[in-house]
Amino acid sequence: MKFKQIFKLSFSLPGKVLLILLLFLICSAETYSNQETYLNELNNDFVHRSDSTAQKDVYDVIEKIFKYKVRSKPDSLIKRFVAPMPAVGYAIVSGFTAVLATNVSFYTDSVKNKFSSVLANAFYSQYNQYWFTVNSNIFYNKRKLFFNNDWRFYKYPVETYGISTTNINLSPLAIDFNYLRLYQILYREIRPDFFIGGGYHLDYHFNISTGGVTTGTVYEEMQRYDSKGDYSVSSGVSVDFLYDNRKNSRNPQGGLYAMLQYRPNFIFLGSDKNWQSMHIDARYYLKFPSQSNNILAFWSYNALTLTGRPPYLDMPSIGWDDYSNSGRGYVQGRFIGRNMSYLETEYRFPLIPSGLLGGVIFGNAESFYKRYENSLNLIIPGVGFGIRLKMEKHSNINIAIDYGFGIEGSHGFAFNLGEVF
Repeated sequence: MKFKQIFKLSFSLPGKVLLILLLFLICSAETYSNQETYLNELNNDFVHRSDSTAQKDVYDVIEKIFKYKVRSKPDSLIKRFVAPMPAVGYAIVSGFTAVLATNVSFYTDSVKNKFSSVLANAFYSQYNQYWFTVNSNIFYNKRKLFFNNDWRFYKYPVETYGISTTNINLSPLAIDFNYLRLYQILYREIRPDFFIGGGYHLDYHFNISTGGVTTGTVYEEMQRYDSKGDYSVSSGVSVDFLYDNRKNSRNPQGGLYAMLQYRPNFIFLGSDKNWQSMHIDARYYLKFPSQSNNILAFWSYNALTLTGRPPYLDMPSIGWDDYSNSGRGYVQGRFIGRNMSYLETEYRFPLIPSGLLGGVIFGNAESFYKRYENSLNLIIPGVGFGIRLKMEKHSNINIAIDYGFGIEGSHGFAFNLGEVF
């Protein structure tokens, strides 16, 4: 399937799905068009209460070194925080990577002072991979509506190891593919911080190539799950439940996040096959000790296949969660299975009083169902540590640099804009 066929596929969707997509686009456009109105209603006292003027970030360092005023307004008057930043990263799956990361944070609610944010990132790696991502969490209309999207495009030569196994020494299969992801969900708040919503989700892998290799266990497993050969499509709608009382989703200082999503994929929507999935994502944050700025964070992520057989590249996999952050210590996509259970905890603490530098220690554990059975494999652990560099103090956005260790010698760096979860 050629890239242009995705547009043909989209326009062949039934009227109900097109209506949902149109509603998402209208709501998103309305959010941006009314952004200045909401910002003008902002209670500026929140900036003072957050005591951001006592903190230091990368922009303060630039201003001090180069004697150039980056911020055009006094801190107390800033209502929208735009933080573009070129960077160099490294990950096991991509090697050294050039990154252009942009975070736009703004307020749309003067009552509860909740950040809306848009992250737009572009990447090019040492291994000739490139990808683009746009993630947004936008609250508006006094937070009665909440728009969330995850849009990505990848050109991504990688290695895959087959259905779940803890044998790191297996010979991987080199594959190459293009990937278009379009996820969008519109939520309605029915009680404080509790939302019910619906969405449309498209996973389209195309130009899938194994470089001429047509033998081996991993290749046979790919063929078992991908009947189309060089492309796969999962197209479905979702019913979503969300509770989120965090004030800043990119760097929570406390609160609870809990999400449950049921997603059926249908042939009549363009999917290769009918199959159903469920995602459960829960995160909890508390200050520990209670009078400190140290944060103890917990994350539970479960990706389950309820019925049917998903395409190979759409199966639950380490590093392919919503923000590609799970499984530090392992290469992205190292473990794949019909069902994935994941747990992680992290302890975050400042290294200097200004908050410019911070540190973390973390541990994670994941498990996947065995190839063709309904029992879990052994638990796969990971541990590590990292540092945090304050990129923008008003939105409290950090650059995260972590180093993780897994089993049988697996290890490597992980970079992120914002906290990992």
